Parts: sequence; structure tokens; C-alpha cells
Amino acid sequence: QVQLVESGGRLVQAGGSLRLSCAASGRTFSNYNMGWFRRAPGKEREFVAVIDDSATKTYYGDSVKGRFTISRDNAKKTVYLQMDSLKPEDTAVYYCTADRTGWVEAHAFDYWGQGTQVTVSS
Repeated sequence: QVQLVESGGRLVQAGGSLRLSCAASGRTFSNYNMGWFRRAPGKEREFVAVIDDSATKTYYGDSVKGRFTISRDNAKKTVYLQMDSLKPEDTAVYYCTADRTGWVEAHAFDYWGQGTQVTVSS
């Protein structure tokens, strides 16, 4: 079992920056790929970013590429999502996920946090 707790979501103005954190507990954090997904009101869940277990490989959704950066600290069992140049369309609940083999598809991830709300005002 892996427990995930997101934090850092808040109201921010367009063009601003925000860093989300996801603290993990339970099984060995360094064995898991870690991802971020988001769900905006009235929309389907969307892949945001993923990082492999050793932090050597990352991948981003097209809508955030070049603006968001995913990273992890295995010693602290924490994954981060640095969000820059935020846009109103980035408004969503952001979810942290973990899985040994999951990469981009949401259904491939076994563990999910409760989510943290990010609101970007225009």
C-alpha cells in the first residue's frame, strides 16, 4: 500500500507560479513511478506529468509542456509539480498517483491521492 497526500493548491493569478507537493508513505517510494493528473469542472481527467522511479525520465502532457516541471526527492518520499506561467485553463483538482509500471494512462496507476485544488484567476 502507498498513501499519497497532496498539498500546495491555492488561488493564483494568471502568469503566476505554484508548486504542488505529494508526500508518500507506505511501501518503498523509490520503486514507484509518480504521476500528476488533473480534472477540471465538467471535463475528463487529464494526464499532466510523470517521472520514473529513479528520476531519470519524465514525460508531460501537451498542454503543460514547457511550463510545468515534475521532480522527486526519494529521501523525502515526495514528488513535486512546479507550475509556471499558469493559465486560467489550468484550473483543476490535481491528483498525485503512484504505480510500479504506470506511465501515462490513468487506469495504469494503482494509488491516488485525494487531490488539491488549483484555481487560476484571469
